[in-house]
Amino acid sequence: MSVADIINTMQSKFNASAAAGLDLVFQFNIEDGENHYLVIKDGTCDVQQGDADNANVTLIMDSETLKGITSGETDGMQAFMGGKLRAEGDMMLAMKLGELFPV
Repeated sequence: MSVADIINTMQSKFNASAAAGLDLVFQFNIEDGENHYLVIKDGTCDVQQGDADNANVTLIMDSETLKGITSGETDGMQAFMGGKLRAEGDMMLAMKLGELFPV
């Protein structure tokens, strides 16, 4: 499964009601794959490949960690505590991903 496939799976789980009134950019820097970012704006989710100019939070991990978190096999907080996931920017927004993309 490619990074693009994993990100597209996330988009299919998007909870629009949790995103009402939000205007955020989540950057995903994948150490062994392509970078992607999600633009969450007023209940919509737009997926782009590459690097965002103005990400609110950047999540850095490998593709296996991304796959585990999005499938529910890996707990995001445990991945963070174990050093498999790093975050730059607004850490509290990283916690919001669970509401925006329920497993």
